[in-house]
Amino acid sequence: MDPTIVARHWPVTPNIGHYEGAPGDWDTFVRSQPGWSHFHLHGWRSIMMDVLGHDAPYLAARSPDGRIVGVLPLVRVKSILFGHFLVSMPFLNYGGPLGDECAVRALVDYAVAMSTKQGVSVLELRGRSAMPVQLPVSHRKITVLLDIPEGGSDALWKQFDTKVRNKIRRPQKEGVTMRFGHDQIKPYFDILARRMRDLGTPTQSRSFFDAIGASFPDDVTFGCAYHEDRAIAGGCAIRWGDEMEMTWSSALRDYDRLAPNMLMYWEFMRRAADTGVRVFNFGRSTPNGGTHEFKRQWGTHDEPLWWYEHRVSGASTPAEGNGAVALGPRLWKKLPLSVANTLGPRIVRFIP
Repeated sequence: MDPTIVARHWPVTPNIGHYEGAPGDWDTFVRSQPGWSHFHLHGWRSIMMDVLGHDAPYLAARSPDGRIVGVLPLVRVKSILFGHFLVSMPFLNYGGPLGDECAVRALVDYAVAMSTKQGVSVLELRGRSAMPVQLPVSHRKITVLLDIPEGGSDALWKQFDTKVRNKIRRPQKEGVTMRFGHDQIKPYFDILARRMRDLGTPTQSRSFFDAIGASFPDDVTFGCAYHEDRAIAGGCAIRWGDEMEMTWSSALRDYDRLAPNMLMYWEFMRRAADTGVRVFNFGRSTPNGGTHEFKRQWGTHDEPLWWYEHRVSGASTPAEGNGAVALGPRLWKKLPLSVANTLGPRIVRFIP
């Protein structure tokens, strides 16, 4: 361990260093911890490194006898245009350190010292609950949760009010149907790429979603809503424990009148409820934004996110209005789809 990077002030300080052990040992520890998420699993490291091309200095805290007592997955997102960031986890909703209080504090102290030594502009730890650390915290994002009652999808259906049930029936009456499976990655990506281009936002590559499906075949569900044999809405949901999150979803604007998202979300919920999922997670939102309103109608409740940061004075992230991206949306909407799909992944991988 670099002697200039040490955890401070703790009577029994764990040994902190870059993790070089077996992925299975990391995952066994992760799954033993309260508050773990799928994005803490070691398989995301290869996606960040091999698909997105980022350095991923995953950290582990070990007791004097060598046992893992804490972990912190970190990914370095660095470019001349946007800046230098260490994030747990970028492009995803959750991350941050896991372990007992002493291990968490030591891991964060180490990460802060490392970021300072390496000239990182922003260190961001994306958590779902308070951490025992002395860093500024932001609640600018929330996640939206739906508790699934006992009794599976039948009980869940009865839990919805009449207005929501009628909105689900509408696309069904129009002949919209659902298909699930990893063969839906391509149509799902085609929908996502077109809608994001129309919104003025670059999106990840098809290979990113292929890698997620290949790395986590039992945890990830891809599904698309079809009308007259055309995919018009799609989603990618990820399950861990008794929770499933709709991490990415989109729909073609030309078919808004059919409300395909209502049927698509219901079908994901139905499958989740009938396979033992107890919490359906709609993913992160900006409070009171348009997507937040869509999620509220299902009878959900909000959970504030705890995103801790250490940043140099004056530093900002692209999402906060970095000048390099100020004109991006207006220009992006005008690009041919093929150009957006080629350029988008090269840009968005640097916007954590």
